[in-house]
Amino acid sequence: MKIGLLVLYFAVLIGIGLYCRKHATDVDGFVLGGRSVGPWLTAFAYGTSYFSAVVFVGYAGQFGWKYGIAATWAGIGNALIGSLMAWFILGRRTRIMSQHLDSATMPQFFGKRFGSNSLKIGASIIIFIFMIPYTASLYNGLSRLFGMAFDIDYSVCIVLMAILTAIYVIAGGYMATAINDFIQGLVMLVGISAVIYAVLESKGGFMVALDGLARITDEKVAATPGIFASFFGPDPLNLLFVVILTSLGTWGLPQMVQKFYAIKNEQAIQKGTIISTMFAFVVAGGCYFLGGFGRLFSDQIDIAANGFDSIVPTMLSGLSAGMIALVVILVLSASMSTLSSLVIASSSTLTIDLISGNIVKNMSQSAQVLLMRMLIVVFIAISAVLALIQYKSSVTFIAQLMGVSWGAMAGAFLAPFMYSLYSKKVTTASCWACFLFGTILMTANMLIRPEFPPIMQSPINSGAIAMLAGLVIVPIVSLFTSAPDKDLIDNAFACYDKETTVPQSVALGKK
Repeated sequence: MKIGLLVLYFAVLIGIGLYCRKHATDVDGFVLGGRSVGPWLTAFAYGTSYFSAVVFVGYAGQFGWKYGIAATWAGIGNALIGSLMAWFILGRRTRIMSQHLDSATMPQFFGKRFGSNSLKIGASIIIFIFMIPYTASLYNGLSRLFGMAFDIDYSVCIVLMAILTAIYVIAGGYMATAINDFIQGLVMLVGISAVIYAVLESKGGFMVALDGLARITDEKVAATPGIFASFFGPDPLNLLFVVILTSLGTWGLPQMVQKFYAIKNEQAIQKGTIISTMFAFVVAGGCYFLGGFGRLFSDQIDIAANGFDSIVPTMLSGLSAGMIALVVILVLSASMSTLSSLVIASSSTLTIDLISGNIVKNMSQSAQVLLMRMLIVVFIAISAVLALIQYKSSVTFIAQLMGVSWGAMAGAFLAPFMYSLYSKKVTTASCWACFLFGTILMTANMLIRPEFPPIMQSPINSGAIAMLAGLVIVPIVSLFTSAPDKDLIDNAFACYDKETTVPQSVALGKK
């Protein structure tokens, strides 16, 4: 059953990739699907790029163990801040201004918005450096699940996942990724709902499981009775940092923001906002909710020996063969959808923003698409090799770099990008200040972590602080640095003054 479902699943993904080749003949089609992607595909592409095996296996297990049922706040934050507010605050303006500036990537947006080629190159270098370890971390959550479900070496899983993802992304570009993300999203919705039901039933149902969780105490965490079944858990402050990093971070991640570039029209954004938010409530809320019951399996789990990544696989190990098959496809879906999104963002950034026009002058559309396809192979190969190195040698720093990568990119880009959509006063110097602060802080956190204050020694806390600090750095630096060129800024904001004609039924809210 497990093998048969996997073969069918992979056949569908590759078939869609080959079918979508006609949409991937030029840069706009390959990177953005011709800017004609509807609300359902875009919302699911956003959600599946957001939630990977890192969330389902790593974060859900780790934070569920630390905070109990209160870890569900991370999923609620992902839905309300990472999805609803992101779409509401960034969606429409991003689509309008990026289309007006004819930008296909975040670095290209910065370059055209501020008339600065150096800013574009700087942003592309940050993405190139910090995206690869993030990409490699996607494989981490699969190892224990495949060891539980199949009697095959995990290396085979890494290579198989890398090759199949490369095939459909290279063949069909963004459109193939969006359609496959929709299918993978459906698997994730059904899978997480079924898994939660099955796991709780194995412990006697929700009320019995919640009562059992309330009876667990851990003197090292908190001696308060029932703390793991409480509303805010044993450590509300650090839980807040988790919510900020995993929720607000999406506002500054290139592969997430790029989804708004490709959406078809204003109506699609309105529908996409609702769809994306509901998707996040079910998937993210479900993942963290499930992880919150991890301590019910403490008699089977040795955190000291096997780490937090062993929690969720242990919770699932007693399920039926059919449920385990569903879980494997669920985690594969989560990982492959995020991987495809990351490699398109990486390859397009390196091609459009760094190589074309800088290293290679007057690069044709067909040459750019060919180069992007070649770079997709390179990025996927590098990430697979890093994942294999970690698996074979038990190197842990690659997994830790996921938090550093997320914090560095969102810390660097979130504030400059958001303010640039709303304010004419943002300066080039303020963008550089935020770029440098976010990347230097997170690099230092990785290299000299013991020297940091206790509250900032966690990469999650430092990443959240980098994002929040950027929201202050950009306006302050903009006050004291040279104002941007007025004509350049007026041209960028002219897109908001264009009149748009809509049918009366739309104006009345009937469509």
